[in-house]
Amino acid sequence: MDFNNENEVIRICAQGMEFEGKGETSSAVNLFEKAWAIASTDFEKFTAAHYVARHQSTILQKLNWDETALKHALLIGEDNVKSVLPSLYLNIGKCYEDLNDPINAKMYYEKAFFFAEYLPENEYGCMIKSGIVRGMERIKLLNKGDKNL
Repeated sequence: MDFNNENEVIRICAQGMEFEGKGETSSAVNLFEKAWAIASTDFEKFTAAHYVARHQSTILQKLNWDETALKHALLIGEDNVKSVLPSLYLNIGKCYEDLNDPINAKMYYEKAFFFAEYLPENEYGCMIKSGIVRGMERIKLLNKGDKNL
């Protein structure tokens, strides 16, 4: 996938991330929503939805945007999309965990774990892998004794 700053949606999302980093959340949200409004390809829609998801006020809204990002990522149809799937599946798993739905949480954490081999060997990859393991451990603890999970 080409996160090229010549792409307007990518450029807008990068600006939004800069505002996020400065703690200027409302400016970041405005930019992410603008990116979503102009996104026209599955790559652009996946990218914008991923950032819009981060700023939702309810778990259900976040889940909806995370699922939207996943849907568009899966439609990209390139092998290198596999490197973003662990994070998307992790985010969806956490939403289900927060919604007290351990069956779906476990399913998405397992999908994240399956695709973890495609993560880069860097700080980001380690952070996502750690999140997956912690999520799976929490679900295991929550469901101790449940033979169906």
